[in-house]
Amino acid sequence: MHYLLLACLFLSLVYGPQIWVQSVLKRYNRRAEENFPGTGGEFARHLLDRFDLGVITVEISEQGDHYDPINRSVRLTRDKYEGKTLTAITVAAHECSHAFQHAASEPLFLWRTRLAYITVWAQRFGSFLLFSAPVAALLFRVPAVSVINIIGAFLIIGFALVIQILTLPVELDASFNKAMPILKSGYLEKSQYSGANSILRAAAWTYVAASLTSLLNFWRWLAVLRR
Repeated sequence: MHYLLLACLFLSLVYGPQIWVQSVLKRYNRRAEENFPGTGGEFARHLLDRFDLGVITVEISEQGDHYDPINRSVRLTRDKYEGKTLTAITVAAHECSHAFQHAASEPLFLWRTRLAYITVWAQRFGSFLLFSAPVAALLFRVPAVSVINIIGAFLIIGFALVIQILTLPVELDASFNKAMPILKSGYLEKSQYSGANSILRAAAWTYVAASLTSLLNFWRWLAVLRR
């Protein structure tokens, strides 16, 4: 019964917020707003130019909406790039806000970006340790196999947990300290404020859920490795 409840909690944390977020985004992505003169892609280009960031490109993405700090590019899915919906405009403002964080060399954004690079290699090494530990135990009778497993699990799950926790304030800042004030500065009508807030809030909760999921995974691994 205990494991069943844990499994239900895990599934609700992983899939519940995703379903809710997609529902919110679709709700405000159904019709073009008459007061928007351009598409999400055009709005992103306008904002970047307005803040003297013409060097940053705006591209269509097949891998979700995001800002790429390496290639200095704001990337939007085709429906956001070509759409004139509230979702398209709000998401474009949010992703441009990450470019503003980068341009201002904001510490949390820079730490999050550096840690993302480190996490890739840490998880690869952690996977190697988890794979090699039982092999080493069989071939060389290594006594510290459990220690190797714990280190491997920490590198894989621990780094993911840290980066999710660090990502949350970066996303909240981009949404509510940057994107929303910009949208309220004349781009949205007052009747659209509530919808834009809902979109930004839903996006933020995906990172809350991801942090909780990473924490639950880390706890589960520690429980397994202690046996």
